[in-house]
Amino acid sequence: MASAAQFDALPARSKVQSGLVAVAMSGGVDSSTVAALLQEQGRPVIGLTMQLWNQRRLPELQGNGPAQHRCCSLDDVYDAKRVARHLQFPHYVVNFEQQFEERVVRPFVNEYLSGRTPVACTNCNTDVKFEPLLRMARQIGAERLATGHYARIRKNERTERWELLRARDDSKDQSYFLWGLTQDQLSRSEFPLGELTKDEVRAAARRTNLPVADKPESMELCFVPSGNYVQFIEAYSRESGSPLSNRGGEIVDEQGLVIGRHNGVHQFTIGQRKGLGFAAGKPLYVLSIDRQNNRVVVGDDQSLRTATCEVENVNWISQEASSIPVRAVVKIRHQHIPADATVFPLDGAHARIAFDTPQRAITSGQGAVFYDRDRVLGGGWIR
Repeated sequence: MASAAQFDALPARSKVQSGLVAVAMSGGVDSSTVAALLQEQGRPVIGLTMQLWNQRRLPELQGNGPAQHRCCSLDDVYDAKRVARHLQFPHYVVNFEQQFEERVVRPFVNEYLSGRTPVACTNCNTDVKFEPLLRMARQIGAERLATGHYARIRKNERTERWELLRARDDSKDQSYFLWGLTQDQLSRSEFPLGELTKDEVRAAARRTNLPVADKPESMELCFVPSGNYVQFIEAYSRESGSPLSNRGGEIVDEQGLVIGRHNGVHQFTIGQRKGLGFAAGKPLYVLSIDRQNNRVVVGDDQSLRTATCEVENVNWISQEASSIPVRAVVKIRHQHIPADATVFPLDGAHARIAFDTPQRAITSGQGAVFYDRDRVLGGGWIR
């Protein structure tokens, strides 16, 4: 990992400079284009890049082949600095490794070990990126924070609430990962790419001669170098001094009949078909993970479909917290096609979702996000 001396030191706390925007720069084409577009608008810009994970940790996972491209690598830090030099604005690297490990990596591992399937990118946005970066932006005198997320923000003048909306480019929409943002965070944030398609972003990057204009997109989690979650969880647990025992357990059908064995429930997710470790003669899927009894329950595709679930830590965005049922379309994972449902608030932090038709593989630990057309009404974690 690069030492702090290799990066520019942050300036002392300063007064807010009118119009100054801090850009969260990952080193990729999206956030770099944000900085270029803001400059074209005549707005003063300052770049902030987060150092989140020491890429040299867990060297046994690196392998000998070419590294898969991940966000927030050390190469990305230097790409962000190259863009800042090209566009001639100040750029700083801030070390959030401790917060990232405490709020994203460790919960990610613990959730898998408990039989849940977490969404690390949502946790990162909610618990690491926005609030700390907004504080840092204010410290260096910036009024607002801009990021390369594909989503939109608008102020509803009637309700006086800030609303989060899907991106214009539905294939790139990232609103699913942003449902945890608060009204204060939305009021001080900007998503300049929300009205653009990916092709338009690439074109803008080339027009402004950005050195990352043709850089490929990040595809893997920054802290999982091999792309293999199971290997990462086992290696991280060893490094942390709590190696997994790989205590074997039973794989059972819906009637409780033992049809196979496993070496750890962290190796399975709801809806998984491949890698069950036995041949059944027909397609079987993981229906549930019983951590308490160290069991994995499997069944057919029809049994994988359910019509209700409960969510916790609910955050309402585009409307006040509701005490009455709310009709919405609900998305239960990033690639899920939103489905018609009714959200029944149970209290301020919990709700029950009843889908009009059963949905496949509703998974504990994933986010359920409620939409009214393009508006994100809110979301919560599936229990």
